[in-house]
Amino acid sequence: MATAYGPYGPGAEPRGSFAAALRAPFGGRVWREFLYLLVSLPMAILFFVYTVTMIALGAGLLITFLGIPVLGLALAGCRGLGSVERARARALLGLEVAAPEPVRPRSGKDGRPRTGPLAWVGAMLKSGASWRHALYALLHLPWAIFGFVVAIVLFCCGWGLATYPLWRWTFSAFGEQPGIQVWGDHNGSAFYLDSPLEITATCAVGVVVLLLTPPTIRGLTAVDRLMVSGLLGPSRLATRVWELESDRGTVVDTAAADLRRIERDLHDGAQARLVALAMDLGLAKEKLEEDPEAAARMVDEAHGEVKLALQELRDLARGIHPAILTDRGLGPALSALAARCTVPVTVTVDLPHRPAAAIEGIAYFTVSELLQNISKHSGARNAGLDVWRAEDRVMLQVTDDGRGGANTSAGSGLAGLAERLDAVDGILIVHSPPGGPTTVTAELPWR
Repeated sequence: MATAYGPYGPGAEPRGSFAAALRAPFGGRVWREFLYLLVSLPMAILFFVYTVTMIALGAGLLITFLGIPVLGLALAGCRGLGSVERARARALLGLEVAAPEPVRPRSGKDGRPRTGPLAWVGAMLKSGASWRHALYALLHLPWAIFGFVVAIVLFCCGWGLATYPLWRWTFSAFGEQPGIQVWGDHNGSAFYLDSPLEITATCAVGVVVLLLTPPTIRGLTAVDRLMVSGLLGPSRLATRVWELESDRGTVVDTAAADLRRIERDLHDGAQARLVALAMDLGLAKEKLEEDPEAAARMVDEAHGEVKLALQELRDLARGIHPAILTDRGLGPALSALAARCTVPVTVTVDLPHRPAAAIEGIAYFTVSELLQNISKHSGARNAGLDVWRAEDRVMLQVTDDGRGGANTSAGSGLAGLAERLDAVDGILIVHSPPGGPTTVTAELPWR
């Protein structure tokens, strides 16, 4: 997936800052982008000539058996040059573009991938990413020429006019004229920029051109960013497949962790109590004839253990999927959840009807974990929970007036929660400055 820096790069001044505009012509970013535009022209020529030559050669040889292998080699070379372009964009534009999906030959009837040169050539010719690289070579050349010319003209005119007083002496020393000639005719009439006012005006024009150069260069490279990310990166389908594979792994890991938690809770909780209960009842049975009063006390204690075991089983079942959520929906379930929080929670639920059952469960356990964090770590006195629907999304927002400082850094509970939400195309946003207040917003699909 392609990512890029913001409009002014990392650590840059916000848009509209006059000081940043004055510093922009001297900044490293504009010089890197200028270098990118300069190098784009020879790279585009190389890419274009290679692509057109090889594809034309392959198309011409299609009447023989050599045409298809030549086309396969042409597309392979395009992918290689595309990797160079992605590296150049990463180094000079700060644009991260993932490599496209690899070329994989189709499986045979036995289910095994086909091997050999012919299978590779066939897979290369059927790869949409390879043909996008060839399309990039054809489209990039005219744009690279335009960008190269505009960048050279702006830089030469801007810096040349702005520094005119520093090099005006060369006209009188080598050309026997007082300055830049604006116009002249065969009669000897001419107009030169040589008076102090004219020199000052020339410098001012150069400064204006210099100030206009960075945004212009930025606009030119913005088109290059779009072309590189759109044509040289993975397709949307491949990106989506990778995301789904990652999400599937997250879901599997989460399910395995939940099963381990349930097994641990059963083993350390209800199971241990039931084993102790069986032993106590066995002892009570032995003492029933010898010491009825002691047996009665033991049975009474066993009765208390039964109640505790039942309560633990209820808590465990509620942790798997609460009955109130199934029977009455998200609003009552969240109200019951908030009532058990150690911090007073104001609950507002505005849902026209119930979302999908799976989304209800995810929303419930998301709020449950957030409220547990408030109880354990926030030091808050009050908290709030708002749930509403925005188009086809379920929105959850949990706020508290605690000490703040919550984040989704690796290893934290919020990081794991964010991964779980991402597995269903959800989003978790945490705003928690030191000193509070904390606002955590979760967004889930309605279906």
